[in-house]
Amino acid sequence: MNNKVIITHIDIYRFSIPMEPFTIATGTMDYAQNVFIRVHTDAGFYGVGECAAFQFITGETQDTCLVLAREFAKLWKGKDALDIPSRLQQLHDFIAGNSTIKSAFDMALFDIAAKNAGLPLYRFLGGAKREVESDITIGIAGPHAMALKALDFKASGANILKVKLGKNAIEDVERIKQIREAAGSELKIRIDANQGWSFEEAVFALQAMGPYDIEFCEQPMRTWYDDYLPQLMRHSPVKIMADESVYNHHDARKQINSGSCHYINIKLAKSGGLWEAKKIHDEAASKGIACMMGGMLESRIGLSAKLHFVYASLNIKFYDMDTCMLGHLQDPCIGGVTYNGYKLDIGDDTGIGADASDDFLAGCERFEV
Repeated sequence: MNNKVIITHIDIYRFSIPMEPFTIATGTMDYAQNVFIRVHTDAGFYGVGECAAFQFITGETQDTCLVLAREFAKLWKGKDALDIPSRLQQLHDFIAGNSTIKSAFDMALFDIAAKNAGLPLYRFLGGAKREVESDITIGIAGPHAMALKALDFKASGANILKVKLGKNAIEDVERIKQIREAAGSELKIRIDANQGWSFEEAVFALQAMGPYDIEFCEQPMRTWYDDYLPQLMRHSPVKIMADESVYNHHDARKQINSGSCHYINIKLAKSGGLWEAKKIHDEAASKGIACMMGGMLESRIGLSAKLHFVYASLNIKFYDMDTCMLGHLQDPCIGGVTYNGYKLDIGDDTGIGADASDDFLAGCERFEV
């Protein structure tokens, strides 16, 4: 194990993964706008990082991520990869926000640190394996089409459905009615409005959905209505999960202390990576607020980092870890997470245990800094 691991250069890839079109309240995507990096070191190994730009939510595109990745790489050359707080602070000092591309750099540091320690990342983080079963997401379509999708997922062995809503509150109630009737009573249904409703629409929709046994509703309103959330909590028979309202542990503290959520969704692309995700997790755990591990449209590379984090984070009770199952038409990952139905597992290779295939990278635009 080395005391210092010096960053020599960084490879940056435009990591575009074609997809079947996927629709949520804020827009439709037909490819995953990802960025993949390899942070090379003088220790003879590199760390990998991946992020998925979701412009409708974080305000970052693949191109903004690629521009900043080159700036970040210049800052890090010749620096110690094992000094994670200092490396991340460099990025925050350089530019505010931009948590998506920061998360790829954060991920690479943790990969390097765990490889340097000779441990799989979850053990480096002090975790142990446990059963993790993901939900599977139904994108927005007509009520009947969504009910048919629910039947398909049920037939494939899914036990937990996550339903995207937020386009039209009246239609959303009909969507849930038909999905529940199709799926039966045994499947769990959770919903995500992706900030699509006004306060009045949220009250109407959640009260109307009360009879359909909804596990929770993610982010019913735009974040600028956060001050309405305590009132919505009093009116809603459905529990509320904060998603876009919580990017960092300060957001988590404010949401929890104001009585604005029952649960919090942690995503590396929002938090800027594992370092801040751990702070959100610990803040929520200290207040008895359970968390979910969510994501954008990462490949199995990013998903592998998330599973390691889950193994080390016992207050993560819900798993929305289906991004690679949502119509990715190519799998660029070697190693990494495996699915057994909707249950996830990973081997005990050092670090994250996943990498991009050379064949896929050969077709990607590449920058070296």
